[in-house]
Amino acid sequence: MFLDAGLTGAYRFPVYGVLVDHEEGRFVFDTGFDIEHIRNTVGWTDPEQTAEQTIPAQLHLAGFRPEEISHVINSHYHLDHCGGNKYCKACDDGVSCLRARNATIAGAERGDPVLRGELRTRPSRGADQGRATDMFTPRFETLKGDQEIASGVFLFETAGHTAGHYSLMVKLKNRRPMLFAADACYSRQNLDLMCIQAGNHDPAAARGSLQRLKDLAEKHDAEIFFSHDADSWPKYSRAPGFYS
Repeated sequence: MFLDAGLTGAYRFPVYGVLVDHEEGRFVFDTGFDIEHIRNTVGWTDPEQTAEQTIPAQLHLAGFRPEEISHVINSHYHLDHCGGNKYCKACDDGVSCLRARNATIAGAERGDPVLRGELRTRPSRGADQGRATDMFTPRFETLKGDQEIASGVFLFETAGHTAGHYSLMVKLKNRRPMLFAADACYSRQNLDLMCIQAGNHDPAAARGSLQRLKDLAEKHDAEIFFSHDADSWPKYSRAPGFYS
């Protein structure tokens, strides 16, 4: 959780995705992990996931079905952020799965002990075609630079944790903008201490992305939502609850 802070024992943290129900589409930002896949790859992490915590069950709680999702956005391709992609079956019929253009899956192939659990993808085109896969997204679009992918829905590049990484900001009518840091910042304490977590592709860039999140929050008066913060997690509204 905190680079160079020393070993502190086992730590259990939340993993989640975000559904944005928008007039221009239904967007899911990150899809958590798939319990069977994670047990087979990094089972020593002792994952916990109930049937109600899967993407289909959570969408059902919110009143939707996986096939109603028009876009899946992956902040990056670590296994705890895209394991539920496979449930969005509409991918076969044209749903767009979005990721950073320079998102890397090389760590999984070179045997990096930290990145070994990354999910590999099988793209429908390009130089990566034909890679071995654990799970795959039939159709995807790669993005570069900051993007407004729908009115009031923004993706900001926050590289460092991986070579390609996006954070999401959503502007709503009745509250402050919501800035989902993904793994650019695990917890509020990481941000308060300006201390990155261990296991980053580029530590210097990761520190820069921490500062960028602070700057974006100040510029847009946005509230930051952290990816793996056990202290903040109970305060977040979860399905079937929502923000508007």
